[in-house]
Amino acid sequence: MAEQNYQQRKLDVESAAELSKELKRKKRMKLFAYAAAFAIFQTIVILVFSLSVMRIKNPKFRVRSITVEDLTHTSAPNSPSFNMKFNAEVAVKNTNFGHFKFDNTTISFDYGGVQVGEAFVAKGRAKARSTKKMNVTVELNSNNILDNSNLGSDISSGLLTMISRSKLSGKVLLMKLIKKKKSAEMSCTMTVNLVSRAIQDMKCQ
Repeated sequence: MAEQNYQQRKLDVESAAELSKELKRKKRMKLFAYAAAFAIFQTIVILVFSLSVMRIKNPKFRVRSITVEDLTHTSAPNSPSFNMKFNAEVAVKNTNFGHFKFDNTTISFDYGGVQVGEAFVAKGRAKARSTKKMNVTVELNSNNILDNSNLGSDISSGLLTMISRSKLSGKVLLMKLIKKKKSAEMSCTMTVNLVSRAIQDMKCQ
């Protein structure tokens, strides 16, 4: 009887030891699974961060609207001419997660491939994922346009097509650690209606 009790206790001890080993093995497997899941999650976070936050794009520079403040013109056959004054709202759209600091620049207004006016844009900063709006004034005239151009016929039609061009250079700053040079180019086509003294059909690229 004593021998049987001894054997039973021995079996109980061995069974408990096996159970303890099994529990420890399962615990280690759970820890490994948690560690693997955390590593995968961390990799996904880093990947998303790299593809979104760290991906620096060129800002966009556009003319939003133009108000014609002053306008005189003549379609005289010998000396067609125009003089205008625009008040334009321009915008820098920054879709990055860092600020965009830009330098001074100018916006040229061309008619028939000839520059007829220029606006000055002062240096500034477009905050992260925001649009900075600015107002600029520009005076335009036909002094540099050759006599053999289509200016006379265009003025007689009441419509003048112009193009505004500019390049805005600066740097995008991420977390005050990363600086990357970026630029924004403007090319906007517009039609000046001489009768209504307004801008129409403005398209920017």
